Amino acid sequence: MKIVEVKHLSYCYVEDKFALKDVSFSLEEGSYCCLIGHNGSGKSTLAKCLMGLQPDFDGEITLFGLPLLRKNIYAIRSKVGIVFQNPDNQFVGSTVADDIAFGLENKCVPHEEMQSIIERFAQETGMLDYLDREPSMLSGGQKQRVAIAGVLAMGPDLIIFDEATSMLDPKGKKEIIDLVHRLRAQNPKLTVLSITHDVEEAARADEVIVLNEGQLFLQGKPEEVFSHQAELESIRLETPFFYSLLAELKKNGVNVPDSVKDLSSLEAFLCR
Repeated sequence: MKIVEVKHLSYCYVEDKFALKDVSFSLEEGSYCCLIGHNGSGKSTLAKCLMGLQPDFDGEITLFGLPLLRKNIYAIRSKVGIVFQNPDNQFVGSTVADDIAFGLENKCVPHEEMQSIIERFAQETGMLDYLDREPSMLSGGQKQRVAIAGVLAMGPDLIIFDEATSMLDPKGKKEIIDLVHRLRAQNPKLTVLSITHDVEEAARADEVIVLNEGQLFLQGKPEEVFSHQAELESIRLETPFFYSLLAELKKNGVNVPDSVKDLSSLEAFLCR
């Protein structure tokens, strides 16, 4: 089942200057897709279009089988969780616990069930000891964790991360990405679209979409996309360490089998 379908999407901020031009792709239910590209490639504009924040686009966007039109916006948004780049843009509670609870209250979750949900996702995001803190007193990374916890607590069918781990250190990024993968293992129908600069995150996705100057540049599984090292470098994108290492090994005559998909399996192959 296709959760997201985008057909011939174009968007202009000013006449004849395209931020997006004829972009088409789809996301299957349960997939994890990373959308990558340099600054100005159109990633943020695409995110705003998908969120219904840029309604005057050309083309078609369908989510959960519903066209992205004003009459469907509330039905669509009830199934979508969005984590923005700047967590201050989505804080509403006076404490961390209140902020995580806000979405649950809007969904009319019984109060006797709320506390366990709040504590679960605060624990998952490493914020259990901060439930009584004011969000304004947290660091940038801690604020981002709270924003992610609040979205995850609502149990959406589709989560859109708009540069959501950009304020975290490498360890924090890995912890959040690991968390998302664990949640997907628990709920195979959860679909994730992550708009990111982090190619290491993209290396762990099911699918990667590369935008360049508002147009679709590459699309496919990580091993397919990152095999185009020269093309990616031409648009100022790095290749994840694993795929760079794989390319160097192959250049030096090491025949690495297709079954090697990550550093752990590569280490096992080299040490066999």
